[in-house]
Amino acid sequence: MTRDFSPHQQKIIQRYYGNSDAIHLQKLGEFVSELFLAETGKRDRVWDRIVATMKKLEVPESRIAHLRKEDKPELIAELVKELERK
Repeated sequence: MTRDFSPHQQKIIQRYYGNSDAIHLQKLGEFVSELFLAETGKRDRVWDRIVATMKKLEVPESRIAHLRKEDKPELIAELVKELERK
């Protein structure tokens, strides 16, 4: 289905996709806090969201698997800092 967007809507859409990496990176940083505070049952759901976000940021699968296995929020925080420098 093709939609006709107004020029204003087109600019909003372009800005969103132009800044999507920054948006995903911010979310990943927020998930670090959630992971620190998460209880056992919720922790897996937070990890699911972290993994999905890392994939959107094109983090290599091998690194995602390593981070998930280690299950340490501080390692995700280091990844966020590393990605911010790029």
